[in-house]
Amino acid sequence: MAFFPVHQVDRSRAEQFEQLGSKPKFWFVEGTRRLLFKADDRGTGEDWAEVIACQLCELLGLPHVEYKLAEECEDDQILRPGVICENMAHKPFPLVLGNELLFATDPQYPTGQRFKVRQHSVVAVADMLQRLEVPSDVWMTGSPDVIQSALDVFVGYIMLDAWIANQDRHHENWGALWDGKAMRLAPTFDHGAGLARNLTDNERSERLSTKDRNRTVAAFAQRGRSAFYLREADNQPLLTLDAFLAFGKRSSVAKDSWLKQLLAVNRERMWGILEQVPQERMSPVCKEFTLELLLENQRRLLD
Repeated sequence: MAFFPVHQVDRSRAEQFEQLGSKPKFWFVEGTRRLLFKADDRGTGEDWAEVIACQLCELLGLPHVEYKLAEECEDDQILRPGVICENMAHKPFPLVLGNELLFATDPQYPTGQRFKVRQHSVVAVADMLQRLEVPSDVWMTGSPDVIQSALDVFVGYIMLDAWIANQDRHHENWGALWDGKAMRLAPTFDHGAGLARNLTDNERSERLSTKDRNRTVAAFAQRGRSAFYLREADNQPLLTLDAFLAFGKRSSVAKDSWLKQLLAVNRERMWGILEQVPQERMSPVCKEFTLELLLENQRRLLD
């Protein structure tokens, strides 16, 4: 089994440094493409989680940004691991994030607060999605034919979150692209918080072998919460599975279609992706745990 290639990015090519939370990143140009390097200098697995999520999106037919493993270099010395991706928003057409979209219809929306935002509700987001068009054709090549609206596509994003245990789809981790004629839902992006990538291998090993039902992979999977509230008055955000069911109620055709796509992904295809992550990025026990987590969440979604 060949490993995913690791692209070397010379730090001297950086044209614009940015800070995204605690993750250093910079833009650079390669041929006619403008690419982003995003570092995983804390060694918490955000790089492999991003790449695996991208590959799973490909299997599902979800519109997604493509991430590849990379490493930042300087004078032939490797500085730190990370990922690269192409800029999905091309000038003069911007990416408008979810908090900005929601603020446009609700002047009281707390745009600066990233987590525990009760206004980030299924109702508010679904209503906003009705105002958007589907992603452009270049992103929709693998999507099922029955997927016809931005809400239909977004239901798939929320199913992905439940599958990969992504609790980080806050209002800056989804958005829309203006193409000069219409505001279109952006492809899904930024999945580096998924797949329980920040667990230690000791905890992964313990959860795989424990007889304590409260410590199993299944118990772990059940506790994941989304960044969406069912209603603004609720005290807690929805569990990731419940968020999918809530959005799915608003488009049962999309829900059934994305679940059909998920059903077609068997254990061998999941393992085939995990096997391609280099050992120095992802240990054997990490791959084993990640596979069991994906299988458990797949079972929960399909039940």
